[in-house]
Amino acid sequence: MPTREYGQFCGLARAAEVIGQRWTLLILRDLSVGPRRYSDLTAGLPGIPSNLLSTRLKELERDGLIVREARAGGDRSIVYALTRRGADLQPALDAISRWGAADMREPREGEIVTEASLVSALRVAVREDAVPARSLTFTVRAADAAAHALVRDRTVEVRPGPAADADLVITAGPGLRDLLAGVLEPDEAMVSGAVDVDGDPGLLRDFVSIFNVPYASGDEA
Repeated sequence: MPTREYGQFCGLARAAEVIGQRWTLLILRDLSVGPRRYSDLTAGLPGIPSNLLSTRLKELERDGLIVREARAGGDRSIVYALTRRGADLQPALDAISRWGAADMREPREGEIVTEASLVSALRVAVREDAVPARSLTFTVRAADAAAHALVRDRTVEVRPGPAADADLVITAGPGLRDLLAGVLEPDEAMVSGAVDVDGDPGLLRDFVSIFNVPYASGDEA
């Protein structure tokens, strides 16, 4: 039985009973990047108490959103992975993430960027109508986190970690969010130190044409 009931025969109420608990959405975000060991989840969610993480994982497993399984091959460690039911939440998670990002400018004190949060940020920023047919690979670094985006045949796949053969490596400074919102021009961003780039600097314009998350209406600079 759900741990919290709203007493309404409503899909949104039922969803809130399952995924509305503290930390649940971030656990699902991390698992959307790929299967994770318990220690991986602990490292990616540094603020979550261990007993609460265990509780949330048990709840998600009980509700059919995740499953425990052994890795294939020589590494037989136990990992948590999304079930098909859990993966069905991906569009909703991305929509919520994009909605939340519209009100974000600078990190608040104590806030960090994790690998999974960076993957999520890039994934929800993709403008599908602006993806070119040519192949490009971008690596984005933010503090200790890195992710890369593979642009192929008008599609974009975002993966954790850096790419060995990236066409452009972007190291985020304090103005990356303004760049993604379209209120800071690529040339200005490089001159001001909002971002550092390694590779053809002209590709930064391609990057911001593909990845864009505007600020909420009325919040533009």
